[in-house]
Amino acid sequence: MSKTSSLINFISKRTISLSAPLEGKRNFRKFPIPNKRGSRLHKKQQAGPNPELEVDRRGVRDTGYMLNGRFVKVPEMIPELIVPDLTNCELKPYVSYKAADVIQSEFTAQQLFDAVYSKKIVTDYKEGKLDQEGNPLEPSKEENLQPDEAVAAARRTGSDLL
Repeated sequence: MSKTSSLINFISKRTISLSAPLEGKRNFRKFPIPNKRGSRLHKKQQAGPNPELEVDRRGVRDTGYMLNGRFVKVPEMIPELIVPDLTNCELKPYVSYKAADVIQSEFTAQQLFDAVYSKKIVTDYKEGKLDQEGNPLEPSKEENLQPDEAVAAARRTGSDLL
Protein backbone atom coordinates (compact mmCIF):
# COMPACT_ATOMS: atom_id res chain seq x y z
CA MET A 1 0.00 0.00 0.00
CA SER A 2 2.84 2.33 0.68
CA LYS A 3 4.35 1.67 -2.77
CA THR A 4 1.20 2.59 -4.64
CA SER A 5 0.69 5.78 -2.69
CA SER A 6 4.27 6.84 -3.34
CA LEU A 7 3.90 6.12 -7.09
CA ILE A 8 0.85 8.31 -7.33
CA ASN A 9 2.80 11.29 -6.03
CA PHE A 10 5.38 11.02 -8.84
CA ILE A 11 2.91 11.32 -11.70
CA SER A 12 3.67 14.44 -13.70
CA LYS A 13 0.93 17.03 -14.03
CA ARG A 14 0.54 20.16 -16.14
CA THR A 15 0.08 23.24 -14.03
CA ILE A 16 -0.28 26.95 -14.64
CA SER A 17 1.87 29.19 -12.47
CA LEU A 18 0.77 32.79 -11.94
CA SER A 19 3.89 33.81 -10.03
CA ALA A 20 7.13 35.12 -11.57
CA PRO A 21 9.52 32.35 -12.63
CA LEU A 22 12.32 33.50 -10.33
CA GLU A 23 10.06 34.87 -7.58
CA GLY A 24 10.65 38.51 -8.50
CA LYS A 25 14.39 38.33 -9.15
CA ARG A 26 15.44 40.16 -12.31
CA ASN A 27 18.65 40.83 -14.15
CA PHE A 28 18.84 44.61 -13.73
CA ARG A 29 21.87 44.98 -16.02
CA LYS A 30 19.44 44.74 -18.93
CA PHE A 31 17.51 47.77 -17.65
CA PRO A 32 19.68 50.92 -17.71
CA ILE A 33 18.78 53.47 -15.05
CA PRO A 34 18.25 56.98 -16.49
CA ASN A 35 19.68 60.08 -14.83
CA LYS A 36 16.52 60.89 -12.92
CA ARG A 37 17.06 57.95 -10.62
CA GLY A 38 19.83 57.36 -8.16
CA SER A 39 21.81 59.49 -5.77
CA ARG A 40 24.45 62.10 -6.61
CA LEU A 41 27.15 59.54 -5.92
CA HIS A 42 25.62 57.22 -8.51
CA LYS A 43 25.52 60.06 -11.07
CA LYS A 44 29.18 60.86 -10.38
CA GLN A 45 30.00 57.21 -10.94
CA GLN A 46 28.13 57.34 -14.25
CA ALA A 47 30.22 60.28 -15.43
CA GLY A 48 33.45 58.64 -14.23
CA PRO A 49 35.80 56.25 -16.03
CA ASN A 50 33.48 53.24 -15.66
CA PRO A 51 32.43 52.39 -19.26
CA GLU A 52 29.68 50.10 -17.99
CA LEU A 53 27.74 53.05 -16.53
CA GLU A 54 26.88 55.46 -19.34
CA VAL A 55 25.28 58.86 -18.77
CA ASP A 56 21.80 58.92 -20.26
CA ARG A 57 21.41 62.38 -21.81
CA ARG A 58 17.72 62.12 -22.78
CA GLY A 59 17.85 64.75 -25.55
CA VAL A 60 20.06 67.25 -23.68
CA ARG A 61 22.65 68.83 -25.95
CA ASP A 62 26.26 69.23 -24.88
CA THR A 63 27.60 72.73 -24.25
CA GLY A 64 30.96 71.93 -25.82
CA TYR A 65 33.01 69.18 -27.44
CA MET A 66 35.75 66.67 -26.60
CA LEU A 67 39.30 67.48 -27.79
CA ASN A 68 42.19 65.12 -26.94
CA GLY A 69 40.29 63.66 -24.00
CA ARG A 70 39.39 67.07 -22.53
CA PHE A 71 36.00 68.75 -22.64
CA VAL A 72 36.12 72.21 -24.23
CA LYS A 73 33.21 74.44 -23.21
CA VAL A 74 31.81 76.76 -25.93
CA PRO A 75 29.96 79.81 -24.52
CA GLU A 76 27.82 80.13 -27.67
CA MET A 77 26.42 76.62 -27.11
CA ILE A 78 25.14 77.45 -23.62
CA PRO A 79 21.41 78.28 -23.78
CA GLU A 80 20.57 81.85 -22.79
CA LEU A 81 17.17 82.92 -21.53
CA ILE A 82 16.23 86.45 -22.55
CA VAL A 83 13.65 87.72 -20.08
CA PRO A 84 12.22 91.24 -20.05
CA ASP A 85 12.50 93.41 -16.94
CA LEU A 86 9.09 93.31 -15.23
CA THR A 87 9.84 95.39 -12.14
CA ASN A 88 7.08 97.98 -12.70
CA CYS A 89 4.62 95.62 -14.38
CA GLU A 90 1.16 95.63 -12.80
CA LEU A 91 0.10 92.32 -14.30
CA LYS A 92 -0.04 89.17 -12.22
CA PRO A 93 2.32 86.30 -13.09
CA TYR A 94 -0.62 84.00 -13.82
CA VAL A 95 -4.18 84.13 -15.11
CA SER A 96 -6.83 82.78 -12.78
CA TYR A 97 -9.20 80.12 -14.06
CA LYS A 98 -12.02 82.27 -12.67
CA ALA A 99 -11.18 85.08 -15.10
CA ALA A 100 -13.89 85.87 -17.62
CA ASP A 101 -13.30 84.80 -21.21
CA VAL A 102 -12.32 87.62 -23.53
CA ILE A 103 -14.14 87.45 -26.84
CA GLN A 104 -12.58 89.70 -29.45
CA SER A 105 -13.08 89.85 -33.19
CA GLU A 106 -10.23 89.52 -35.67
CA PHE A 107 -8.03 92.57 -36.13
CA THR A 108 -8.71 93.67 -39.72
CA ALA A 109 -6.63 95.78 -42.10
CA GLN A 110 -9.12 98.65 -41.74
CA GLN A 111 -8.74 98.61 -37.95
CA LEU A 112 -4.93 98.55 -38.32
CA PHE A 113 -5.06 101.54 -40.70
CA ASP A 114 -7.34 103.44 -38.32
CA ALA A 115 -5.07 102.70 -35.34
CA VAL A 116 -1.81 103.71 -37.08
CA TYR A 117 -2.44 106.26 -39.84
CA SER A 118 -5.92 107.84 -39.55
CA LYS A 119 -5.06 110.20 -36.69
CA LYS A 120 -2.05 111.68 -38.58
CA ILE A 121 -4.07 112.03 -41.78
CA VAL A 122 -6.85 113.93 -39.97
CA THR A 123 -4.39 116.26 -38.18
CA ASP A 124 -2.46 116.91 -41.43
CA TYR A 125 -5.73 117.72 -43.21
CA LYS A 126 -6.92 120.11 -40.46
CA GLU A 127 -3.53 121.87 -40.31
CA GLY A 128 -3.24 122.10 -44.11
CA LYS A 129 -0.08 119.98 -44.35
CA LEU A 130 -1.27 118.07 -47.46
CA ASP A 131 -0.39 118.91 -51.05
CA GLN A 132 -2.94 119.05 -53.90
CA GLU A 133 -2.75 115.25 -54.44
CA GLY A 134 -3.34 114.52 -50.74
CA ASN A 135 0.22 113.49 -49.93
CA PRO A 136 1.73 114.78 -46.66
CA LEU A 137 4.20 117.65 -46.86
CA GLU A 138 6.03 116.34 -43.74
CA PRO A 139 5.85 112.53 -44.00
CA SER A 140 6.60 110.43 -40.94
CA LYS A 141 9.26 107.76 -40.83
CA GLU A 142 6.70 104.98 -41.48
CA GLU A 143 5.32 106.78 -44.54
CA ASN A 144 8.74 106.96 -46.23
CA LEU A 145 9.43 103.20 -46.05
CA GLN A 146 9.84 101.22 -49.26
CA PRO A 147 7.90 97.90 -49.47
CA ASP A 148 10.97 95.73 -48.81
CA GLU A 149 11.99 97.92 -45.85
CA ALA A 150 8.47 97.63 -44.41
CA VAL A 151 8.57 93.82 -44.68
CA ALA A 152 12.00 93.73 -42.99
CA ALA A 153 10.73 95.98 -40.18
CA ALA A 154 7.64 93.81 -39.73
CA ARG A 155 9.75 90.63 -39.46
CA ARG A 156 12.18 92.09 -36.89
CA THR A 157 12.47 90.58 -33.44
CA GLY A 158 9.44 91.38 -31.32
CA SER A 159 6.94 91.60 -34.18
CA ASP A 160 3.88 89.38 -34.38
CA LEU A 161 4.60 88.06 -37.86
CA LEU A 162 6.22 84.66 -38.23
